[in-house]
Amino acid sequence: MGIFDFLKAPDINQGLCRYAEAAGALLLDVRTPEEYRQGHIPGSKNLPLDTIGPGAAIPGAKDTPLFVYCHSGARSRQAAALLARMGYQSVQNIGGIAGYAGKVER
Repeated sequence: MGIFDFLKAPDINQGLCRYAEAAGALLLDVRTPEEYRQGHIPGSKNLPLDTIGPGAAIPGAKDTPLFVYCHSGARSRQAAALLARMGYQSVQNIGGIAGYAGKVER
């Protein structure tokens, strides 16, 4: 581990492997609905960052494992922090779809 490792964005492909192994997990895309329509990871649900907050309709129970991504990892980092503050117990920012190696749905 280097001194600047905290600057590295999460690897979305590794995050998707962890998602696939987590029973009952949800994959959340926190980009805008327009970005989501342009292409998203199969099986993901769109939950735009600006809709996350008190009273928001978040899918799953507070103990549901949530795996969050956006375009580059910045919005997903914010979303993960918000979700954790809202009491979600297992939230992981897996980074940005820009680094995704698989196929996307439209």
